[in-house]
Amino acid sequence: MEKREISFLAFFLIWAKARNWVVPDVHVRACHWLEHRGSLAVLRCFRGFGKSTILAVYNAWRYYCDQTYRILHQSEADKTAYKTSRDTQYVLRNHPLTRGMLPPGQLSVEAWWLTGSSDPRNASMYAKGILSNVTSARADECQNDDVEVPRNIGTPEAREKLRYRLGEQTHILVPGGRQLYIGTPHTHDSLYDEQEKLGADCLTIRMFEREHRTEKPAMVIDPGFAPEFIFVGIGRGARCLVVGIDYQLIGTQVHFAGMPEGVVDCYAGSAWPERFDRAEMEQRRRKTRTLNEWDSQYQLHSKPIGEIRLDPEKIIPYEMKPVLKRANREAMLMLGNVRIVSAACRWDCAMGKIDTDASAISLVYSDAAGRLYWQFAIGLTGDIDEQCESIRKLVIEYHIPSVTVETNGPGGFVPPILRKHLRGQGGKKPLPAVACGVVEDHVGTNKNKDILDAFEAPMSIGALWAHVDVLDGPMWDQMKDWNPAVTTQPDDYLDSGARAIRANPVRIGNGHSAGIPAAVERAIWRPDSGVHEVTLEASE
Repeated sequence: MEKREISFLAFFLIWAKARNWVVPDVHVRACHWLEHRGSLAVLRCFRGFGKSTILAVYNAWRYYCDQTYRILHQSEADKTAYKTSRDTQYVLRNHPLTRGMLPPGQLSVEAWWLTGSSDPRNASMYAKGILSNVTSARADECQNDDVEVPRNIGTPEAREKLRYRLGEQTHILVPGGRQLYIGTPHTHDSLYDEQEKLGADCLTIRMFEREHRTEKPAMVIDPGFAPEFIFVGIGRGARCLVVGIDYQLIGTQVHFAGMPEGVVDCYAGSAWPERFDRAEMEQRRRKTRTLNEWDSQYQLHSKPIGEIRLDPEKIIPYEMKPVLKRANREAMLMLGNVRIVSAACRWDCAMGKIDTDASAISLVYSDAAGRLYWQFAIGLTGDIDEQCESIRKLVIEYHIPSVTVETNGPGGFVPPILRKHLRGQGGKKPLPAVACGVVEDHVGTNKNKDILDAFEAPMSIGALWAHVDVLDGPMWDQMKDWNPAVTTQPDDYLDSGARAIRANPVRIGNGHSAGIPAAVERAIWRPDSGVHEVTLEASE
């Protein structure tokens, strides 16, 4: 069949005229991009943009240009996918250029064929939910319309299942086929970001082009631009401030009439000012429950729509490792130009079996000012002897004075084994002893409450720092996903880090044990703060 050519923008404007629509500039931009995008593409657009409406017209345009074209359209559920399928049929039956392209009578919305389709096995439009089975399908284009929603990305396992289903499209697409993702992010590791990293052609249309947030109250702020909208608060009590009444604008400075109560968001550069005016945006702000939901659905930042109790972005990164120095006959442990005065190391051991927690160990230093430095959060591997030998190396490298072992579960028999390795007697041949205490701790408190108690206070005042390796590791995702109301979730690195923060450091002194090979030299780097009695099973 002969293929016809017309730009999608022209096709869309003809339909808009027939429907008496006023087409905003932002829709013109989206139409141009949809036609000229790459084979792998991501369109992120704010809630209320009208993306599904545009997508239905886009599908009709594709069919107008090529009646043999096959589209697999997937959404978060079958019923949602059927809506776009039904809307595409409506455009085909009523657009001035496509009337007669559909067979007469009522068509299925799950799978239907155009007049002129050349593939009896694969429908012109096949609409299914993303978790439905579409293995046998073939398509020239796979569309993913809002496949990322709260119910299918709430846990790492759910997100992995979603990505597995999306991976099927690689085999469904014919050579040279197109893949389109369209929607808003709903989690911190959004699949839209993942596709962008894979080289996808991306168009992101936020509600506001410029934004500035102030979380600490102030009578004068300077967002760096002249704001068109200023919101205070989120949810039921949120307000959209009025210039001349609530504030004065002097250049880019905002002078408030009274101290604002709550977070202040300044915005400028509305994508669709005719539709989303001040009254509409104030109403939407009041109906939005959390700042995360607002940021993800309107400003398209990759955040979960629920409130995060622990946000790893509030942890301050650093890259230094501790260095032991001597001055005035005194040993000092330095982290950059900061002197470390205490340390706590926590090991929540595991056997390394499938579907069990990681054998997580964390080290947290502190300085004289009370700042905390999360130096490492490591998952140990191997059998218990191998893990204990790894800890021995960490103790020497990081000058760790003691290791606290959680004795719940498998940890009950681990402390004696660790002590043996620290004495240098755990391997095939004797090694120098390492002066490090081993403390046993049986935990009977609520783990989620302990995690909150440990992290919330130092994070809220900027007193928690972490090495970049900690932030780049699994801790980041665990903290982003962590929900204090859920009892079973990945939290092993959070748990070890939290208990290291809460632990009191063990003060140990020099000593010697008879019959042990020449010990590893261990300088006393912690400042003296009195006399302490500690029972040790390893010494220099």
